[in-house]
Amino acid sequence: MLILIPVDCNDEEEAQLVSIDEAKQWALLEFDEGRVHNTSFYNTKDEIEEWMDVVIIKDHNEHVWPFEELGMAVLVAPMQRYIDDIMEAFIFKELHDYSNSVNKA
Repeated sequence: MLILIPVDCNDEEEAQLVSIDEAKQWALLEFDEGRVHNTSFYNTKDEIEEWMDVVIIKDHNEHVWPFEELGMAVLVAPMQRYIDDIMEAFIFKELHDYSNSVNKA
């Protein structure tokens, strides 16, 4: 499973989740069997050629329809900011499903 996260830098330990518009880097994590096997950083999400399964965003106000059109799951990290914390919340299913949390008109 490939997980995409907009972050503020390309340091795996120091990178923090930021809004999509503020992303300076995009972290792409290879997740399998309950752990991250590899983390790669990209300047733009368009540089990534692999099929991504999930994008994790900062809050419910993000512009996510391009990810939804690609069939990606969109999860919200309500309090987690560092990659390790986000992935721990992912493993324990503590992230919010964007599609269930948006107010439907």
